[in-house]
Order: sequence, then structure tokens, then C-alpha cells
Amino acid sequence: METNVDVAVVGGGIIGLGIAWEAIRRGHSVALVDPDPATGATHAAAGMIAPASELHYREEHLLQLTVDSASRYPEFLASLAWTGIDPGYRTTGTLVLAIDAADRTALADLRAVQARHLLPVEQVSLREVRRSEPMIGPAATAAFSSPEDHQVDPRKLAAALLAAVGERGRLIPARVSGFEYAGRRVTGAVLEDGSVLPARHTVVANGLAAAQLQGLPCRLPLRPVYGDILRLRVPAALQPLLTHTVRGLVRGSAVYLVPRGDGTVVLGATMREDGNYGVSAGGVYQLLRDAQLLIPAVAELELEEVLCRARPGTPDNAPLLGGVPGVDGLVIATGFFRHGVLLTPAAAALCVDLMEGKPGPPGFERYRPDRFEEGQA
Repeated sequence: METNVDVAVVGGGIIGLGIAWEAIRRGHSVALVDPDPATGATHAAAGMIAPASELHYREEHLLQLTVDSASRYPEFLASLAWTGIDPGYRTTGTLVLAIDAADRTALADLRAVQARHLLPVEQVSLREVRRSEPMIGPAATAAFSSPEDHQVDPRKLAAALLAAVGERGRLIPARVSGFEYAGRRVTGAVLEDGSVLPARHTVVANGLAAAQLQGLPCRLPLRPVYGDILRLRVPAALQPLLTHTVRGLVRGSAVYLVPRGDGTVVLGATMREDGNYGVSAGGVYQLLRDAQLLIPAVAELELEEVLCRARPGTPDNAPLLGGVPGVDGLVIATGFFRHGVLLTPAAAALCVDLMEGKPGPPGFERYRPDRFEEGQA
């Protein structure tokens, strides 16, 4: 591999594609290495850009990053308009529903946390909700609105990013086995055939596979969190089934329905750590059961696709993001768990800033990739 580049990106999921495009549009030469880009977790993702309704207990530290990333989306997508690929960005907001008293209490507690962080979430009457979404069933007993929680279609966004990177950078259909070093500096990526892609900066963004790369300067404690997800087609007589994204807490289980512009709905998603990469029959049953309780007309939809993908989780469910002290020329961006699509613009900007020698935003040190090494706090 004879051609040097400024940036070699290992991994063509939504994070790797986003970093590659951000580097290209700042004037860097880029090569992205992946034998089959955008076919892992990106292919299954629902694409919710939802910092408010995606907030989870004990993960408030992520909020600054998620809110910042959501605010970057309009400009990030505008930079891809020339590709002619519509990324399916919709700003119709999110509705969150509760079924029983325990669900209402859980959502009220979450609302208190959201209010503390000044997130735009409010409780709304069911009459008002059903005025905008008449398909919501009678089982719903409480509703919250998150008007600034939006969505994008990850498959279309990935297609736009692949077109952009392919046109203005290089796509290399290969696997990376490790790194080439000169002292304490990474000088390129070593491909499986033994050839080297020389680069001033190398970015590790290949999800769960990152932990298997040879020559990592620290361990990457990634674990697979499997998710079953369905795509349903809405018959013409029922369109539009929904205009908002609808999330629900159904007797303690979370479920969501994300409407697409092509007349389909994405229904998800389970979270399993059972080591089973195949689709779970129980998971599919649970999703359909809970979705039908929220939106009874789900029973009349066509089941178009059922799949499972593994998300890369970390011990604290926060990404491994940034450089490794003492090692130059290497940036790590993996472990995004549920938030890969949401965090793409912010992660891309942060990684390219680091490569350009700019300081990261306040607090980003909490995501340093070596934070789980012995002696690191």
C-alpha cells in the first residue's frame, strides 16, 4: 500500500464514515478501510437523534455530548446535500407513553431528571396526543412530548457518507490487523495481507472488532449488546400510521416505533447480552406485543424485515473516544453502545480536532480510551 494519506480510518460504520467525511471536508486526504461498510450496527439502527428521551439514569455525564451532537446535525447533513441522497431527517419530535402506574412513576422520575438539565420535555394530555396521533390506543395512560428529539434514516445517511467519502477520499475494501509504529508514534494501519497504509493519523472506529486489533496501546473492554429490531410496512389505508417517533414504557419494558418517509416503521429494540447473534423469538414477540398495546394497528402491518445486530458496549456505557497518552498518531472512537448515530457529528468533530492539535471540549477526558487501565481513575 504505497500512497500516504493524512488520515486512515479503520471501520466503515456510521462513526467511521462520519469521521472520514469530517476530515475530508476540512481538507485532509482520507482513506477508509472496511471490507463491508455500513452493514453492522449501522444497518439495524433506528436513527433517533434524541438526547432528551434517550437519557438514562446514571448516564447524565453523556448529556453534554449528546445535546451538542444533536445541535450539529442540520449543518452536518447540509454538507452532504451535494450527494443527492436524502438522509431522511425528520424534526416532528418524539412522544413518550406510559401504560400502568409503575410506568407513569418511572417516566415522572425521568422527567424530573430532564427538568434538572433544562431539557425541553413536557407532560401533555392524552386528548392532545391523540389529536396529533389518532392511532395511539386506549392503553396509554400518560404522555410526554420531546419536541426537539428528531430522527434520521441511518441507512440513507450511511449511503450519503459512502458516496461522499468514495468521491473525495478512498474506500479500501480490506481488513486491518494492527498498526505500524515508529517509536511511540503510529505511522499507519497494517492490512491483513501484511501491506501497510501509511498515515499521519490512524483512527480506530471499527466497533466491537477494535478490541482484536494487534498493537493497541491499551485494552478496549468492549462487550456485544445484541438488539432485535423489526421493520414493518404500513398498508396504504393506514398511512401515515404515525408522524412522531413514539416511545413507550410498557410494564417496565421499553419499546419504540420510528416512522419512515417510505411508508415503513422501525420497531425496536431489545437489549440482550446472551451471546446469541441470531434473532430472538422471544424478543420479537415482546416487541410486537408491546407495540400493539401502544398502537393497536401494528397488528395490521406487514412484517418486512427482522434482524439482529450487536452494539459495542463498555463497562460504563460511555464511548472510548480520544487519544491514548504517550502514543501519537492514534485516535480511538468506539464503544458508542446505543448512541452511535446520535453522536456521529460530535465524535467526528472531536476526533478531527484532536488530529489538528486542538483541545477537546471540557469534560471529554472522561471518555479517554485507557480509563479502564489499572491505575487510571
